[in-house]
Amino acid sequence: MSGRTRLTLGAWAATLMAACALLPLVEPSTWILQAAFLLAVQSGVGAATRRVPLPRPLTVAAQALVTVLLLTLVFAREHAFAGLVPGPRALDHFGELLRQGSDDIARYAIPAPLTSDGIRLMLLGGVLIIGLLVDALAVTFRSAAPAGLPLLALYSVAAGLSDGGLDWLWFLLAAVGYLMLLLAEGRDRLSQWGRVFGGAGGEPGATVAPVRTGRRIGVLALGIALVVPLGLPAMNGGLLDAAGAGVGSGSGGGGTISAVNPLVSLRDSLNVDEDRQVLSVRSETPDRSDLYLRIVSLDDFDGETWKPSKRRIEPVPDDAFPTPTGLGPGVKRTEFDTTIAAADWYAQDWLPMPYPPSGVQLRGNWRYEPVGMTLVGDHGQNTRGLTYGVKSLDVQPTAQQLASAPEAPAALEREFTELPESLPPGVATTARRITEGAANHYDEAVKLQDWFAVKGGFEYDTRVEVGSGSQAIARFLRDKQGFCVHFSFAMAAMARSLGIPARVAVGFAPGTPQADGSVSVGLRDAHAWPELYFEGVGWTRFEPTPTRGSIPSYTVPDTPGISVPDPAQPSEAASSAPSAAPSATESCTLQQRRLDGGCASSSPQAVLAADDDGPKWYTVLAWVLGGLVALALPLAPLLWRRRTRAVRLGAHGRSDADAAAHALAAWQELTDTAWDFGIVPDESLTPRKAAARIVRIGALDPASAAAVHRVADAVEQVLYAPHPRPTAGLTEDVHRVTAGLRATTGRRTRLRAVLAPRSTVRVVWAASAWWSGVRTRVLAMRPTWRKPSGQQG
Repeated sequence: MSGRTRLTLGAWAATLMAACALLPLVEPSTWILQAAFLLAVQSGVGAATRRVPLPRPLTVAAQALVTVLLLTLVFAREHAFAGLVPGPRALDHFGELLRQGSDDIARYAIPAPLTSDGIRLMLLGGVLIIGLLVDALAVTFRSAAPAGLPLLALYSVAAGLSDGGLDWLWFLLAAVGYLMLLLAEGRDRLSQWGRVFGGAGGEPGATVAPVRTGRRIGVLALGIALVVPLGLPAMNGGLLDAAGAGVGSGSGGGGTISAVNPLVSLRDSLNVDEDRQVLSVRSETPDRSDLYLRIVSLDDFDGETWKPSKRRIEPVPDDAFPTPTGLGPGVKRTEFDTTIAAADWYAQDWLPMPYPPSGVQLRGNWRYEPVGMTLVGDHGQNTRGLTYGVKSLDVQPTAQQLASAPEAPAALEREFTELPESLPPGVATTARRITEGAANHYDEAVKLQDWFAVKGGFEYDTRVEVGSGSQAIARFLRDKQGFCVHFSFAMAAMARSLGIPARVAVGFAPGTPQADGSVSVGLRDAHAWPELYFEGVGWTRFEPTPTRGSIPSYTVPDTPGISVPDPAQPSEAASSAPSAAPSATESCTLQQRRLDGGCASSSPQAVLAADDDGPKWYTVLAWVLGGLVALALPLAPLLWRRRTRAVRLGAHGRSDADAAAHALAAWQELTDTAWDFGIVPDESLTPRKAAARIVRIGALDPASAAAVHRVADAVEQVLYAPHPRPTAGLTEDVHRVTAGLRATTGRRTRLRAVLAPRSTVRVVWAASAWWSGVRTRVLAMRPTWRKPSGQQG
């Protein structure tokens, strides 16, 4: 096995061993087999192009091109030209998959289920990029030491996300792979120097002593790296700390929180193929249709999107929570208990609770944010597998109490009615037009809710992008298509433009009642809704999204204070629109969930498509081979000439016979090069006359002409001298002649000499001669039958 082959295998193995650090992040782990195959194809292309040989940048470019084709074949073949060549549609699909993968990473705990192509693309694409860098550095550019940097980056990403239990094992695998790569490079370099390290006695094993020494040093260094940290003081919060940093500062009761926007995965939750259960809820509330589970409130609107403000957090109150802001004593309220059990895979930093909470019983490191009355995990705490109890208030204001609410405190009104200057003026204009004639803020809020849910002609569609930027709300008001994020964002912004304090709540709409008395809350129940502030009542829920959740009882006309909301109103309004939802599951109303016990799931075909792990390996192999053949055919003349030139002018022995063969090969390459530039060879001429002809027709400069004659003289010595002398510098002379011919010809001739060299016709001649020889041998082996002479006996 050659040194270059060992280096290629070492780079492949090192990348694959470092990629094993990603195995704990997702399940199942079968993706590593697909990664190994794709890496092998990528490495094989690199080995083939280096054998031609191509220039180093072209080798890396060829591997990068094949990498793109492989990813297109696996993930975007339906959007590509001929299922292989990526175009604008394929690039858009890649962007969508990357966004989907980012959302899945934010939503799932480790190990995340490998159910979508988004995470798979990020895994395979990342490993292939690292593999390309390692192969280019270690093999193409013959510098294995810097190849450890991309391997370290791959390990660091995995170690920073994993739980940390087996980090030492993944580090060991990555380090062993890197050492194997270094040893392969060292062996290759040592073989190029021959037996420099041979002992005085010339022992056969003396040359491997440095390799053994390198192995011992590597093993010793690896052992130190694994063992020494066990005896050092721990340092938390570093790049590879599995626990990560918490949301608070220090271990006391203070700190601040600046959370990640929880809307990042809401749209994907609504569009999942399988509605997985997130929470199992048991509650004493008499009206489960109003059992919203609130996660967090978004109160900072910067014109681009809504997000949580940076708030002060404190320890969770031991006893009852404070009375909600703005809730007066004259409003009817009832306290009820709720027990919530989160799924083992659902890891949410915020604690889902019915709003407003009055107390909580749970374990773990949680902190309390008093403005939003939310609980957030501290130092890696999340809801995964958690069972907890919540005491909440069922606040039951009347329409009269809301209509007669006084103005909000100045500080609260100033904070929660703030709007950016970039908000299009049409938003406020539309809000004033819709609420024209309203007597108070309550009437304005009800008019906004009715316009979105019933009268405005809006359609509920989860296929619409969330959107961002100052024009997103105006675009939604114009197109009138969207889902809960669009409805809640728009109503909250329009309420603020009318002077009503508003924010957006994110959580879950009421789930599906079960036979055992519990309520199942699934991914498709993810929801967002606006909360408006009324002094004396506090933050109050409204529901502008059609076909989702329930209309609050205090907003239904002529029915103030009733305890049972009217869910049919938004459902009937939505059912009149033929395209209100992209699928049967999305048009499932709350009333259908209550009466029918659920809605129809996705079709069997959709379920099968969701479980598809991609094309079979032999399909991928066939496409890859077909693509490589399609690429190689137009480049075959160029590649053949480069390979032939490398063989003719490459290294050769120092004996007289080797020198003679090298001189003849150099002359053959010189005449073929002249042929590629349009000087057809004349086999009837002696080398000296042929050289003069090349100089004359090619109009070569004196230096190039002298180089042609030196090669011709060397050939004549080989052909005619009794003891030919080796001639040095023939390879440089051929390169000098090639440069001279290139300088005296036009661009078209130069391009043809590179892309379609005339001398490649020798391949056809050789194939014809081979076929003639085969036919001659076959005919010679056939028996000869003589015709009878016709004589009679």
